[in-house]
Amino acid sequence: MVIDARTPVWTTAKKGGTIKGSVNISFKKLNSKAIAKDPDAVIEILTSKFGVTEQDGIFNFTKAKTLYLFCNGLWCGQSPAAIRALLSLGYPENKLKYYRSGMNAWHSLGLSTVGK
Repeated sequence: MVIDARTPVWTTAKKGGTIKGSVNISFKKLNSKAIAKDPDAVIEILTSKFGVTEQDGIFNFTKAKTLYLFCNGLWCGQSPAAIRALLSLGYPENKLKYYRSGMNAWHSLGLSTVGK
């Protein structure tokens, strides 16, 4: 599953769009502050979108999806913040991938995007 970890405004056509087929789940919904502020919302994302199961506060990542996260580029900390939060919850490291070059490189390579 390809995750655009940027805030929604960055996915608009005016701001350059996003990678076709990616799902926008902002790092603000998947970071340490989000876990502390609204853990139920984070659990909802894990279980409804990422294939994680949860019972009595224990996560099962057996059927969890492999996630490919990206943000704006090498200088951007949005994807790393989301990845650190997922790791802190026990998400398997081998199921987390990071496209470090992000949208900056995507655009410089002339690859296609979609946006509202």
